[in-house]
Amino acid sequence: MSSFRERNDRKTGKKQSFHKRGEGRLDRPQTPAPQGRGGSEPERRPARSRPDADNFLWGRHPVLAALANPARRGMGRLMVTEDRAEEIQRENLANGHRIEVVDSLALGRMLPAGAVHQGMVFKVQPLEGVALEDLAEPAEGVIVMLDQLTDPQNVGAIFRSALAFGARGIVVQDRHSPALAGALAKAAAGATERLPCARVTNLSRALEKLADHGWRAIGMDGGADLTLEQALDARPTIIVMGSEGDGVRRLVAEHCEIMARIPMPGGFESLNVSNAAAIALYEAARAQGRAL
Repeated sequence: MSSFRERNDRKTGKKQSFHKRGEGRLDRPQTPAPQGRGGSEPERRPARSRPDADNFLWGRHPVLAALANPARRGMGRLMVTEDRAEEIQRENLANGHRIEVVDSLALGRMLPAGAVHQGMVFKVQPLEGVALEDLAEPAEGVIVMLDQLTDPQNVGAIFRSALAFGARGIVVQDRHSPALAGALAKAAAGATERLPCARVTNLSRALEKLADHGWRAIGMDGGADLTLEQALDARPTIIVMGSEGDGVRRLVAEHCEIMARIPMPGGFESLNVSNAAAIALYEAARAQGRAL
């Protein structure tokens, strides 16, 4: 399991030189007013292009985790404020990446509205992930499978919980899951850089392959007869989480060994999918621990 995690040892090298971009306001070229009839037509300014969040990481934890990930060596463009540049140099966190100093307002203009960058932005391609077979062997521990979860905040929070509770990795469907970047990476607080993720075309076939390697799948369903505690044991387990609207889809549920629910004695099912995943991972970790 540890072979998939990023290495945290950081080599101390030469101090990074800081490359400073233009700070403050950005000078824009002046466009002459179009001369129509009588030259009275108003100037039309081009609409600002929408930033592609899939090519950015922002926030202290996601960016530092990416810099520490050996798979990122030699990739991307690191842009930080002056105080963050001093921190990265002082703590030897750049790991060979060149530091560009950019003012905070300029960083914000690169990102989607409302993005909290904390003075750190890393423009880089999303990670490609691992093959399903890399998660399948050895068959031990817990894997999380996400069935068409599309909200980046929820998926990022699930990555964070999965890493915290020692999950082996996460499986998502390639066409119906957000990139491991942007708001997802911010919500994951660096977990996307450390937890392996396999993207597959078909979740049902992925469950069949994992079953061939000795894994059993438990699908989460609020209407199931068994509680999660009753369904879990120490065998290698896949926790299958469905979307908040539709839950686990029928064909995926048919490939689960059993469906289980989280008991809610309060009588009000108010948990969102990321909270439910955190509880499921905690219970699964306890069940795995009983075999130690």
